Amino acid sequence: MPSEVTEPHKAHETHEARRASEARDDRDARDARDARDARDARDARDVRVPSAAASVRRNDLLLVLIALCTAVTAANIYLAAPLLPLIAHDFGSTPSAVAWIASVAQFGYAAGLLFFAPLGDRVNRRRLVAVLSLVTAAALLAGATAAGTAALAAAVLVSSAATVVPQLLVPLVAERAPADRRARQVAAVIAGLFTGIVAARVLGGLAGQAFGWRAVFVGAAVLTTVLGLLTAAALPVERHRPREGHLFAGLTAMPDLVRRSPDLWRACVRQAGMYGAWSALWTSLALLLTGEEPFGLSTATAGLFGLFGLAASVVAPLAGGLVDRFGAAKVVRNAYLLAAVSVPLFWLGGQVLVALFVAATVIHAALVASHVANQTLALTTTSAPATANSAYVVAGFAGGATASALAGLAFTHFGWGGVVAVAGTWLALGWTTTAVRR
Repeated sequence: MPSEVTEPHKAHETHEARRASEARDDRDARDARDARDARDARDARDVRVPSAAASVRRNDLLLVLIALCTAVTAANIYLAAPLLPLIAHDFGSTPSAVAWIASVAQFGYAAGLLFFAPLGDRVNRRRLVAVLSLVTAAALLAGATAAGTAALAAAVLVSSAATVVPQLLVPLVAERAPADRRARQVAAVIAGLFTGIVAARVLGGLAGQAFGWRAVFVGAAVLTTVLGLLTAAALPVERHRPREGHLFAGLTAMPDLVRRSPDLWRACVRQAGMYGAWSALWTSLALLLTGEEPFGLSTATAGLFGLFGLAASVVAPLAGGLVDRFGAAKVVRNAYLLAAVSVPLFWLGGQVLVALFVAATVIHAALVASHVANQTLALTTTSAPATANSAYVVAGFAGGATASALAGLAFTHFGWGGVVAVAGTWLALGWTTTAVRR
C-alpha cells in the first residue's frame, strides 16, 4: 500500500518538474525572441536614419536643381529685350522698329500658360519638362540664325510659349514639400524665377555687347537643354494618372475652378492688383529716367535699376518662412501695406532720385512677398494644383499687361504723376475687390 501512495506522489513531482522546465524554456525563448526583436528594431532604426537623411539631401539637391532650371527658363522670356539695339543694328533698323519683338515674348508666354501649364495635372511631368525644354532650345537656335525680324519674332513666340517649365515645377515642389516648409520651398523656386529675369536684363545685355546677340541666343539654348534635361531626369517617377476628358480640359476647367474656390479667386485678384501696380511703375520707369527732365540718364544706366529685382533672392525665402508661420493672408496684407507706402515714394521719385531707389526696393519686396503667399495659397486650395496655378499666373499676367498699357497712356497725357495714379488705383482695386468674403 505505501508503494502505491509513493508512486503517484513521485509521478506528480515529475509532472511538476516538467511543467517548471517547460515554463523556463518558454520564458527563455520569449526573452530570446524579445532580444532578437529589439536588436532587429535597433538595426532597422540605424538603417532608416541614414536613409531619411539621404532622402532629405536628395530633396534639397532636387530643389536647387529646380531653382536653377527655373532661373534659366524664365530668363528666356526676357532675353530679347536688352538685345533690341543690337538686333536692330544687325537688321539695319532702329530699336523702336523692333521693340515689338519683346512684346511677342509676352504673348507667347501667355499662350504657354493657357495651353501647356495646366497639363501638369494630366500628363507625366518628366516627359513634359524634357519636351518643352528641347522645343525651347530649338526655337532659340532658330532665332539665332534668323535673317529678319519676322523669323526672329516667330522663334521668340515659340520659345516663350514653351518656356512655362517653372509653372510645371512649382506645383510639384508644393506637392512634395512638408506642410510646415511648403511656402519656403515654393519661395526658393520663385527666387530662382526672379533671379533669371534680372539675369536676362542685366547679364544678357552685357553678354550681347561682348559676343553679339546671336551668341546669347545660342548660349541660352545650351543652358536650357542641359538644365531642362537634367531636371526632367531628376524628377520623381509619377504614378499613372487617369485622364478625364480631352488633353486640354484643364484650360476649359479654369473659370469653373476659380469660381468654386474663394481662396483661389482671392489669390488671383490680389496678385493681379499687386502685379499690375508693379508693372505700371516698372515699365514706365525707363521713360522717366531717360527723359530730358529731370534725370536724363543713358539707357545703360537706367537699365541698372533692374538690379533691384535681386531683392527677390533675399525677400522670397523670408516671405516663405513668414507664410509657413503666420499664414498667407497676413503676409499678403502686409505686402499690400508695403506697396501702398511705395506709391507716394514713387511720386516723390519723379523729382528725387533717392526716393526712387527706396521705392524700387519696397515695391519689389512687396511684390515678391505677395507672390509667395498667394501662389502657395493657389497651389494648396484645390485638387488640381497645376490648373489652379495656371489660372493664378494668368490672372497676374493679365493684371500686369492691362496696367502697363494704361500706364503708357497715362505717361503720354499726364506724365509720371499719371503712372503713379494708375499704380495706386490698381492696388486699391486688388484689395477692396477681395476685402469682402464671397
